[in-house]
Amino acid sequence: MVSIILLISLVVFLIFNMPVGIAIGLATLLSLVSGDSISLASVPQAMINACDSFPILAVPMFILAGDLMGAGGVSKRILDVCNVFFGRITGGLAIVTVLVCMFFAAVSGSGPATVAAVGAMVIPTMVELGYSRSFALALVATAGTIGVIIPPSIPMVLYSVSTGSSVVSLFMAGIIPGIFIGCMLMLYSYVFSKKHGYTGTKEPFDKAKAFKAVWEAKWALINPFIILGGIYFGIFTPTEAAAVAVIYAFICGTFIHKELDAKLLFKTLATSCCTTGTILVILSCASAFSKVLTVEQIPQLITETIIGITDNKIILLLIINILLLIVGCFMDQTPAILILAPILLPVATSIGLDPVHFGLIMVTNLAIGFITPPLGMALFVAARVGNCKLEVVLKGIIPFILIMVGCLMVLTFIPEISMFLPNLLK
Repeated sequence: MVSIILLISLVVFLIFNMPVGIAIGLATLLSLVSGDSISLASVPQAMINACDSFPILAVPMFILAGDLMGAGGVSKRILDVCNVFFGRITGGLAIVTVLVCMFFAAVSGSGPATVAAVGAMVIPTMVELGYSRSFALALVATAGTIGVIIPPSIPMVLYSVSTGSSVVSLFMAGIIPGIFIGCMLMLYSYVFSKKHGYTGTKEPFDKAKAFKAVWEAKWALINPFIILGGIYFGIFTPTEAAAVAVIYAFICGTFIHKELDAKLLFKTLATSCCTTGTILVILSCASAFSKVLTVEQIPQLITETIIGITDNKIILLLIINILLLIVGCFMDQTPAILILAPILLPVATSIGLDPVHFGLIMVTNLAIGFITPPLGMALFVAARVGNCKLEVVLKGIIPFILIMVGCLMVLTFIPEISMFLPNLLK
């Protein structure tokens, strides 16, 4: 009865568009009041313990680092470099957009932040050069999802906290898949541009111009190598790397690029604080929610039910992927990971999946949720940045969803793509 009240009340609250964190917290409270399996006094303790974690410090730090990078002119300089080398190709600006999103992903860890930072720069230019607005917006929204796959990744940190998996291994698992997805998006952009006559800049390659662009962007270009290199070579932990990223972003934006003044700094801090506060509310309430699920043995029940359907590994993986794709349409990544990771991980490990590989599958699934309505956060961000209605973005998003689902299937059934780098640590 406690479990039924817990799950039904959560669904009802979400249907009535209640904020996710509040919905999770109220559903947990209702279930506890209706039963006596868990003391109410233990709930605040569980909520505090969820936030009182050293790895969790990486979340607000990476959020702030990404916001400072966007405000401090880093993304603009990366765009200039990519445009110098690839802007002449057919569909050059579309390809450059994907490249910039991939590079910005390596410093932000957030999908919506990547869409906002890159979209504000490239969408007006793409439309000016003749690209259809629906294609440009859909491309930016989809490329932005790479922000949660290529490390550092905030959802991977949350998955690590909720399952006890290694953050370093998860980060390494995201590198090749992120590049693979980016290459598929660039390939489609080239084919689409070829078909519709979207040419490049037609400017000849200029070595002096290329050198100038690279030199001006040198501090932005070495940033991922400092952050990720420091993690992989054991110089600092992922949490310490997040703090280093904040300091580096502040120095670049304030003293090197000189685009981050006091007014913009406080605005950036306010934005980061709002995002962090939302995540921490969800995290603390989801911890209490997970405690009830564990006591009521819901994960074991779901594992037995799913495995009882079939013992075929391929079918089970398809079931898990379909479930996560559906969840991604209606729930943000943070609560989805914090609630579903502890539930589905036993199912995944029972059929022989490595927890790190499953984490990559889960993050990729939920990244697709960024571009699938009705939630589709990246769609709303792209529409806002492009100053148009959501329907314009939706008109061009279907091919990109199909590409992302195709990449997901490849990553699901060829684990070597994700596990090659993590296996080097063993």
